[in-house]
Amino acid sequence: MEPEVQPPPFVRPPAKTGEALTPADNLSVPPELPVPTPEALEYRGLRWIFIGPNGLRAGWSVTIFILLIGILGAAIGAIFASLHLVDFSKRNDFTPRAAFFGEALSFLALVSAAGLVALIERRRSLLAFNLTGPRRTFHFVSGLVGGFAALSALMGSLAWGGWLHFGPVALSGSEIFRFGAFWACAFLLVGCVEEGVFRCYLQFTLTRGINFWWALGIIAALCGSLMLRSRGNGVWGVYLIALLGLLPCLWVHLAKRPGGGFWQAAWVTSTLFGYIHTGNNGENWIGIFAAAGIGFVFCVSIWATGSAWWAIGCHAAWDWGETYFYGAADSGNVATGHYLTTNPVGNPFWSGGADGPEGSVLILGIILLLLVALIAIYGRKRSSALVAPVVGHGAGLANAS
Repeated sequence: MEPEVQPPPFVRPPAKTGEALTPADNLSVPPELPVPTPEALEYRGLRWIFIGPNGLRAGWSVTIFILLIGILGAAIGAIFASLHLVDFSKRNDFTPRAAFFGEALSFLALVSAAGLVALIERRRSLLAFNLTGPRRTFHFVSGLVGGFAALSALMGSLAWGGWLHFGPVALSGSEIFRFGAFWACAFLLVGCVEEGVFRCYLQFTLTRGINFWWALGIIAALCGSLMLRSRGNGVWGVYLIALLGLLPCLWVHLAKRPGGGFWQAAWVTSTLFGYIHTGNNGENWIGIFAAAGIGFVFCVSIWATGSAWWAIGCHAAWDWGETYFYGAADSGNVATGHYLTTNPVGNPFWSGGADGPEGSVLILGIILLLLVALIAIYGRKRSSALVAPVVGHGAGLANAS
């Protein structure tokens, strides 16, 4: 996506009158003219449209990835349906089995598509997509703790303010552990799939090939499509996150800050994360804005920790705590087989109403606290500026901007 200037072809000046050309003259370049480098020659012509200094251009890479996800998802879905593992006619079936196999389908399609793109781009492994970095196990576990703690703080705030009431325990005996384990597996897959798409593949790929104008165009297209097709389900949450990112990303662009491509990509992936949640039932604008906001926090976690493992753990633990442990509505849906029982009370602006805790305005404070804690704990420990690997002939590093 980042525009590059195609080098002009080398033309040798005509020889002087009476001067005979030798074969060696045809291969030599006069000293007053620049010598074309192998890199310049490599990216000339039609090849320049598809291949840049970092390998396959980001726009083509994303296009191939989306096509592969669709094709592979349809193929794997057909296999799962034939084995009666999924039932596409029951889209609102929020049970551990339906959630697990539905996410397993998406996970297999994601891993297969990302693996094929990695092969095309000549990357060493899937870990290249923001899954390398130091202390990965520690960051994953700390993400689990942080996600459950943040969700518990939100639930506690709602209960303290009288906007949430706890009911009786819904499970007993071995069912507590059985459903807890089933939902843990399902939400681990949710974390892997959603973070794998947005914070691993898209964030990594867009970082190496996006600028402010491309980011602005993508976000304008997202907002335009919402204006044309929908007026409900919290679309104003998408518009708000798009506007909030506009001036900071413009400043990063004008100031030519190092690693600027990362923040342009974060603006796009966070807005897109909110955008896809508009398809959920029961969402309000706060819930959509919160989804986009937590998406940005997850991008910051990559900047702070060097990988997406913290985000995967936090995402999985948040969903598990909300859906199974506290038994609250998740985007308007209450799961089968939850431990505790909770009910919203009062004004939906404070309680979240049918949307659940994520629809309460209190979630914005929790997200902000999570962001501050993340930067305070990990931000100062970053070893170097964010960089993106060069694909192709070189094995070095290049600035992400």
